[in-house]
Amino acid sequence: MCKNLVLKSVTLAVALVALSAFAFSISACSPSLQRYEKNLEKMGTYVNIIIYSDRDSDYQKILDSGFANIDEISKIASNYDPESSVTKLNTNGFIENAPEDLIEIIRLSKEYNKTTMGAFDITIDPILTLWSEGLWEKSVEVQQQKILETLSFVGSDKISISGSSIKFEKEGMSVTLGGIAKGYIVDKVIETLKSQGINNALVNAGGDIATLGAKPDGELWNVSLENPDNTTEKIVEFALAGKSIATSGNYYRYFDPQKEASHIIDPRTGYTADKCISATVIANNATIADILATSVFVLGPEDGIKLVNSLDNVEAFIIDTERNIIKSKGIDKYILK
Repeated sequence: MCKNLVLKSVTLAVALVALSAFAFSISACSPSLQRYEKNLEKMGTYVNIIIYSDRDSDYQKILDSGFANIDEISKIASNYDPESSVTKLNTNGFIENAPEDLIEIIRLSKEYNKTTMGAFDITIDPILTLWSEGLWEKSVEVQQQKILETLSFVGSDKISISGSSIKFEKEGMSVTLGGIAKGYIVDKVIETLKSQGINNALVNAGGDIATLGAKPDGELWNVSLENPDNTTEKIVEFALAGKSIATSGNYYRYFDPQKEASHIIDPRTGYTADKCISATVIANNATIADILATSVFVLGPEDGIKLVNSLDNVEAFIIDTERNIIKSKGIDKYILK
């Protein structure tokens, strides 16, 4: 898994929103609905919120409420804020009266740790710390020894939730929410927009993207995937409405200058996941897309596609290390021809 996002600019998602859209269906569009958007730097990346709202609405207030939501949950889930709830959990090994959002994020993380056969594990933080502190400079023997020792602190089954309390069952454990927090926050923004009467919106947080409906005239939102060998080119474009998409890739962030130790680490082995170049997942919400994009990348093409095909309302588009494209059984319905 990757110790990314929340407040550091190490996002690996590479799906970008195109400004055009695919005409999926044509429907009457209220002439009073106008497009409004706002971009701000948040969570170590750029966040873009687009809404369609009535001319007479306080659209600026609606957009600002979405960004306020981001700030609120970031203060809970950021590993880089010394006052955040997750930092207190990592420092003390427990937290009482934990915020509901933190409880829900950790509950989902534990659930998908089982679903993904251990490929998704927020307790990977001690292993990531090893690599970030220069493990890549050590001999193979030293790496093996340190990883073996540190893997004893990894395991989502060692996190207990009781009421509003969260506790690590082993001293020395710590979590990183980089593989789930950004998607979770994007979903919360969508909920906030919907609660204010918005029915057509898109939220893009550095490639973690959620859509609320289509555009008012029936056009779908276009999302493109960059070519990892030439980021000025698109490999594929997806057309979405009411769906979310996230991408994990290993061609932007590395621990070492030689770019051999990717930031996406397999929590089962402690070493870089090296079977994929990128994994894109489409799901009903951004939280699940975020989790599964990382998980599929770690599992690799064969096991990753097998997992995705076993889940309802989830599709994947994978590029392996040989530049082969592997698609889940239902992904084509989202791909622009």
